Amino acid sequence: MTGQPTGTTTILTGIKPTGRPHLGNYLGSIRPALALAQTGSAYYFVADGHALTSVRRAGQLRGLTFEVAATWIALGLDPSRVTFYRQSGVPEIYELAWILACSTAKGLLNRAHAYKAAMELNQRAGHDADADINAGLYSYPILMAADILAVDADIVPVGRDQQQHIEMARDIAAAFNRTYGSVLKMPEARIQAPVQTITGLDGRKMSKSYRNTIPVLCESEELHRLVMRIVTDSRRPEEPKDPEQCNVFAIYRHMAPQEEIARLRRRYTLGGVAYQEVKEALFQILDQSFAPARERFANLMADQPGLTHILETGAAAARARARRVLARVRRAVGIDAPAIHNNQSMRLTAVTP
Repeated sequence: MTGQPTGTTTILTGIKPTGRPHLGNYLGSIRPALALAQTGSAYYFVADGHALTSVRRAGQLRGLTFEVAATWIALGLDPSRVTFYRQSGVPEIYELAWILACSTAKGLLNRAHAYKAAMELNQRAGHDADADINAGLYSYPILMAADILAVDADIVPVGRDQQQHIEMARDIAAAFNRTYGSVLKMPEARIQAPVQTITGLDGRKMSKSYRNTIPVLCESEELHRLVMRIVTDSRRPEEPKDPEQCNVFAIYRHMAPQEEIARLRRRYTLGGVAYQEVKEALFQILDQSFAPARERFANLMADQPGLTHILETGAAAARARARRVLARVRRAVGIDAPAIHNNQSMRLTAVTP
């Protein structure tokens, strides 16, 4: 593809600041993204623009943005190796989103999972299908595509539930390229097979909207209380159990050493393990695993000017790359400023009525 960077793989991911990052975010997105950052050029961002679809208070959004940024850094993101920025710090993304919207079929957006889910909730409640659904939610996939395409991303690590967004980004890029030529790079999703959907406290997918999450850096007392709330069945300790059907084991197997996972799995199958014991084991491994990150997080949150500097430095680097992509797009669609070669071209031509 002409004019595009070659050789280095570009990785991009983001997280929306709509609540405290939880264990599902960590296992499904943050941990695999941090590992991928070691393999190429990484662009990671706080998606504060996306959060505007639901967060309505400015102070709350600023606070959540700092919290997400501090969480990523506390968990191992190195701003000296990764371009880390606020989405809103790169206005080129929003311009690109509009240009992409002009070649994106409305029917594609009609199929977006988030929009369809919101409509179904309205219909079940007896409301108009589009009640209280804002245009930002409806066009969410276009802005996400712009996030990805603005930095020529090659790989986007996502959970299985987010795969559609990458497929739609590819569809949006393909539609643009069919009209204007090979301008936009086609991204690929990277899904961690063992970590597809993380179970929440109630057995459903861990999600802020379900209020069933375990915040990844909560204090020990809160962590213990939440782990003890994980829903289990009523089988007695001596009864054999299927570990694959246990909500506690579903989380434990993503955090514990392999030999401990195998040992506990055998105890489930043979009988002799109580859910209370497994919950205590899960609490201990979560508490010990995240204790150092909790301390780093507290220090980062106490230095918000320092966090701001990190995000602004990253935004400057991301803007430099996004400007190059946007320049290609502007030339392709014809809204770039034409070069002026002589004074004659600057003269105004009178129009005779």
